[in-house]
Amino acid sequence: MAAWLRGTVLVAGLALIGYGVYGLLNDPYITAPVDVLVWAVGGLLLHDGLWVPLLCLVGAYAARGPVLRGWLVVAAAVTAVGLPAVLRADDDHGNPSVLPLPYLRNWLLVLAATAVLALAVGLVRRWRRRTRPVRRPARREDRS
Repeated sequence: MAAWLRGTVLVAGLALIGYGVYGLLNDPYITAPVDVLVWAVGGLLLHDGLWVPLLCLVGAYAARGPVLRGWLVVAAAVTAVGLPAVLRADDDHGNPSVLPLPYLRNWLLVLAATAVLALAVGLVRRWRRRTRPVRRPARREDRS
């Protein structure tokens, strides 16, 4: 069963990759498909060669517990997505509608909200461990 499922997922993934490459090469709006492929390979190398190992090292050595590690992954993902807008917040080239929101404030609010949520999850987990009844094994009677 597992081998069949693995094979099905592999075939579906290869079909999606083929469809994406076909769309990349045949889309009239993409004038330089090789540049897009270079960008995609660069992103893949940056993700798998730098980002994931860095997160794994930080998680293994600096963060104890799954809740903190999970929050670090969320914070890293939010930062990776939001940091370009934060860094370009004042770079609107005379058009205030290009980047109209307070991105630094919003990024910090998202980080704070996710940190509060992670703290709440950690506190609930700790409370549940402390209030869980202690199970003692039942005494066995000597039947000799």
